[in-house]
Amino acid sequence: MTATPPSMAFEPGQTRDDAGLQRYGTAVLDTMERWLEKEREHVPLWLPVGLGSGIAAWFVLPDPMAWAAFCCVALAVALGGAFLPEGGRIRRIVIAAGLLACAGCLIVWGKAMIAGTPPIARPAFVEITAKVQSVEPLPAQEMTRLILRPLARDDLPAKIRINVVNKDWREGIAAGATIRFRARLMPPAPPAVPGAYDFAQKAYFQGIGATGRAVPPITVAQAGDSSLPPVRQRLSSHIQAQMAGGAGAIAATLATGDRGAISEADADAMRRSGLAHLLSISGLHVTAFIGAVIFLIFRLLALSRRAASRWPLMLIAALGGAGAGIAYTLMTGADVPTVRSCVSALLVLGGLALGREALTLRLIAAGAVFVLLLWPESLVGPSFQMSFAAVVSIVALAEHPRFRALTHGRDEAWPLRLARGVLVLFLTGIAVEIVLAPIALFHFHQAGMLGSLANLVAIPLTTFIVMPFEALALLMDGMGRAFGLGLGAPAWWVVEHSLRLLLFVAHAVAAQPYAVALLPTFGAGAFALVIAGGLWCLLWRTRARWLGTVTIAAGLLLMLSARPPDVLVTGDGRHVAIRTAAGDMALLREKAGDYVRDTLSESAGYDGELRAMTALRQARCSEDLCAVTVTHGNRAWRVLTTRSQNMVDAPVLAKECAAADIVISERWLPRTCFPRWLKIDKAMLRRTGGVAIDLKNGSVRVVRAPGDAHPWIAATH
Repeated sequence: MTATPPSMAFEPGQTRDDAGLQRYGTAVLDTMERWLEKEREHVPLWLPVGLGSGIAAWFVLPDPMAWAAFCCVALAVALGGAFLPEGGRIRRIVIAAGLLACAGCLIVWGKAMIAGTPPIARPAFVEITAKVQSVEPLPAQEMTRLILRPLARDDLPAKIRINVVNKDWREGIAAGATIRFRARLMPPAPPAVPGAYDFAQKAYFQGIGATGRAVPPITVAQAGDSSLPPVRQRLSSHIQAQMAGGAGAIAATLATGDRGAISEADADAMRRSGLAHLLSISGLHVTAFIGAVIFLIFRLLALSRRAASRWPLMLIAALGGAGAGIAYTLMTGADVPTVRSCVSALLVLGGLALGREALTLRLIAAGAVFVLLLWPESLVGPSFQMSFAAVVSIVALAEHPRFRALTHGRDEAWPLRLARGVLVLFLTGIAVEIVLAPIALFHFHQAGMLGSLANLVAIPLTTFIVMPFEALALLMDGMGRAFGLGLGAPAWWVVEHSLRLLLFVAHAVAAQPYAVALLPTFGAGAFALVIAGGLWCLLWRTRARWLGTVTIAAGLLLMLSARPPDVLVTGDGRHVAIRTAAGDMALLREKAGDYVRDTLSESAGYDGELRAMTALRQARCSEDLCAVTVTHGNRAWRVLTTRSQNMVDAPVLAKECAAADIVISERWLPRTCFPRWLKIDKAMLRRTGGVAIDLKNGSVRVVRAPGDAHPWIAATH
């Protein structure tokens, strides 16, 4: 009998199952390596996705312990990747993915700690002396918004935002002025109900720790230089002086990014018709502006024979266009879409100067990394998501062989060229609309369905008529100012009538019954599935890309199966909306403003008019209380709400509470109030924020999850 060598005595025995599993694992790795070899040009496109996953994790996870745990897991993944076979792409991808995810989480965490401003703990009525940092007129809302720096008030944030209505305005209020006033300061508003807009999060990263409205009288202790307002404001005022109404407001927006003069009716029509992207200074505007500057510089230099024969005219024109693009970006407020577009345009110009193909997905990825490194918080906002999603879909479509064949230049009659151009524009609009719909539904609970048709008119009209003629009008006005002549008047006439046509198209499309698709608030998990599947389909090029449709389908199924809430309660408890058995929505307070009504309707996926709760047959209301019976399925739910701050006799209130399933109040309710299922009063709302209730499933969703320690959440006491 042969003795077993000592070195083998302590090694685990290898069975045939182990060997088969090892061969199977090796075969899988080899298959993936061969696939990645075919996709080698597109692997770097996932760099911003890896970085973004860490940023998203910081927003989703609740507290520092969870953020640190995520970083540890990400580093463990990177460490585990080091044990994969050397020399393979899988090994490098796994290591990079772990490091990028960890880096993304640390970047946004670090910026939140260094650059953010915590909100004030509670509302406070104070008298303030403050320095005016910026002035933003909002003509459509009949008020002006001020950003102020309080003086000698260590108990207040370094920056606050105050609204001043027009009737309380005082001469001398301008950037640099010192003013004194009283105001009731509030923490920046969190979402009113689950799924609504979160201003508190945005304000935190903007450095705004409190908001409020100035109470007259306002005293100007030291006047600012109001004779020379900022360039952006002067330009906006000049444009609106040339054209009245909606046309002037939109013209000012296209030139400066100032949307304050756009009426709510026009803004809503632009949103519903799928034309809201024209109101955000992004790729269309930046590209048109830089292209016009390059064309003008190139043509002017070409008039000189010496310059045309000796100078690199295209390079000089490209440098001029780059400078103009940077100036335009800064003047329009440097929002994320504008910065992304400017960076992309600069990369395009650099590629052209180097003789490289510039308009590629790698360029878009580079722009995304640039934005995420400087403004990581923008990842979770609709502006970043819609801007990059639209550009990625356009470039991915343009790179498809069949689409390239369709757009390839050929010798044909002009009617065929025109028809081909219209078809290309229509297909591009359809692609963008499909990609943007889930993002719009997640953030705004609605998505335009006829945007591709509206954009057939709007995009050529804006790109080739409105913006060039507006630039020409401003140039001619500048030249004529020395002589006191309005040389730009003919160009302004063209711009005004073009924008009136644009608004006509927007209102006509928005009025169609199927212009907008509505969905109630749905979970972030469904949205993440759609985004992940969409990225998989858009960033890869082999047949494996279509595997992404599986996750897209799963996400869409979850989105479409989301049930609308039956009861919505705002975070302050004042406003309650209840869905009746007929599908209508009823509102507790009839005098609620448009913002509250829109927020409740959108979150519920409801496009009708909110009825008064007191008008319901199944409601029994007094001056102080309102009881509503809501039938869902085979069960009748009784909801009791308070309507005033008046004291209700304790025995009466206790009896009403005992007969109700749900009690809702904006104030503290006594301990003697015991409803059969749920009591929502000021004590609960201070912990949870707004509430959404699904009576069929008996589920409750809240704005503020228990244990959420993100720094923009105001402390509760």
